[in-house]
Amino acid sequence: MTPPLSGDDDRPAYHYAVIARALAEIDRSGPALTLDGLAARMEMSPAHFQRVFSRWVGVSPKRYQQYLTLDLARNLLAQRHSVLETSLATGLSGGGRLHDLFLRWEAMTPGDYALGGEGLRIAWGCFDSPFGPALVMGTERGICGIAFAAETGPEAAMVDLTGRWPRARFVEDMPMLRPWVEAAFGAGGGGQGIPLFLIGAPFQIKVWEALLQIPSGQVTTYSDIAGVIGHPKAVRAVGTAVGRNPVSWLIPCHRALRKSGGLGGYHWGLPVKRAMLAWEAARADADDDLRAAS
Repeated sequence: MTPPLSGDDDRPAYHYAVIARALAEIDRSGPALTLDGLAARMEMSPAHFQRVFSRWVGVSPKRYQQYLTLDLARNLLAQRHSVLETSLATGLSGGGRLHDLFLRWEAMTPGDYALGGEGLRIAWGCFDSPFGPALVMGTERGICGIAFAAETGPEAAMVDLTGRWPRARFVEDMPMLRPWVEAAFGAGGGGQGIPLFLIGAPFQIKVWEALLQIPSGQVTTYSDIAGVIGHPKAVRAVGTAVGRNPVSWLIPCHRALRKSGGLGGYHWGLPVKRAMLAWEAARADADDDLRAAS
């Protein structure tokens, strides 16, 4: 069915799908893609599409294209390199999107983790997101998993997440998860009170806690994270723990780069990581422009 083209198509699910398709088209086509051409592919008028895109991403499609250059990661590392030691020492985390949401988290005990999720009821559901189809999982205590299936496919994403907690009971329950999902992916990162329930080994949770200190629009390196958690020589182990982060986007493993400025890997595909970094860099610059103008 063709999506509605009128101005009353203000449903979050519709806009998630539009933005996901638009980000993929921009990434695939590069700077040669015009606003008119992109809007036509979205089956929208140029003016309407620009309004929708700017509302969700914070900048125009043309400006967003500038953040998807080959030098994106190096520029971010040079200009927006978060110093985690300072952030942790002062107890400040900057104006990051996660902290604007008053995100709170708790971790499963090591003993419970060793049981492989035994006794846990984990709800799951498939949702649209600005970065493509998202598989979201959660317990009564909060979100415990977010996987992006644009590159891997939904079946592989399901196998990946369920395999992390093999003894848990998985139940499809989209209504339970929907308020958290809408807060996580809403326009401008709005919403409040998203709870996270981290299920991992103690070393992994220390790495994920460090990731939560990186403000939106900034990046860090695997070696910085290793130093912050007190294991400066464990860069490879840190990289593995970053890759095993089960709550993508909300625990921002996409903000970890190689020391050289390379993107490194990403569990759900590098196009998804590029889109996330470009989205956050664009929003951060737009916020800076607003502050400068006020």
